[in-house]
Amino acid sequence: MKALLIIDMQVGSFKPETPRFDAEALVQRMNALSNDFRNSGDAVIFIQHDGTKENSYLPGTSDWNILRTLIRHPDDIVIAKTANDSFYKTDLETVLKHNDITDLFITGCATDFCVNATVHSALIRDYNIFVVKDCHTTANRTHLSAEKVIHYHNWLWENMTPTNGKIELVSSKDLLKK
Repeated sequence: MKALLIIDMQVGSFKPETPRFDAEALVQRMNALSNDFRNSGDAVIFIQHDGTKENSYLPGTSDWNILRTLIRHPDDIVIAKTANDSFYKTDLETVLKHNDITDLFITGCATDFCVNATVHSALIRDYNIFVVKDCHTTANRTHLSAEKVIHYHNWLWENMTPTNGKIELVSSKDLLKK
């Protein structure tokens, strides 16, 4: 079985003072993918960052909430995390094993932090990883544009050596054709 991971697509990350690259189109692509996964009987898992340690993204606040423009269904799984890595001290791996999920399709925010940490963590756990190359985003950094950060990480993940699983980059368009 497969799962679509949607990482940290929270209100607090998409404010005017922290614009994310291609945010509106990204949400549309994620909605199309999540609908496709649900229609195929596959899991959709939302990961939310609990920034209590940083005094941000506090549960129960508007910053904590998933973007209103993202489609969520009652059957979707929601997992809170307190570090960049979606596996770190969460029940993500338990949920994946319980549902016999071996194929992870990874999307979300921020490319260079939580998405990257989750990709690396999934890799050492031998999952089959499919990074949806047009479904992750970040903000401009002081030394690099968001677009370049995304391009660099896509290149990095595409050239990583897999463990017992695999790692591939796929586009949302190609996934929706299948």
